[in-house]
Amino acid sequence: MKTNRAQSATSLPTAPREDADGRFAKYMLMMGIRIACFIAMAVVQPYGWYTFVFAAGAIFLPYVAVIVANVGQDAAETTRIDPDRAIEAPRPAPTAPTASDAPVVIRIAETPRIDPPRENDA
Repeated sequence: MKTNRAQSATSLPTAPREDADGRFAKYMLMMGIRIACFIAMAVVQPYGWYTFVFAAGAIFLPYVAVIVANVGQDAAETTRIDPDRAIEAPRPAPTAPTASDAPVVIRIAETPRIDPPRENDA
């Protein structure tokens, strides 16, 4: 069902530039964590089970970061929201009409015709 009304601003999707900036920020954060995992893997002594956790982070985080960065706003479905139906105005309480609020009534009274109608002389 298509209407001629303008789409509500509350239901518009994110601007493409803002979406790209958000995905880039997520990617850079995950790459920062990857670098920290790589450094921790090499620096933390003695080597133990946590070294393998840091190595797994350094190896698998790039794949996860690319997957997260490539998931754009296409995954989220947007629906139209009508703001005029979202907020309903309270109905005013009925008030009794006062003399100034009463409607003006004009009465027209017709009187009967005094002279009988003329007959056409033919």
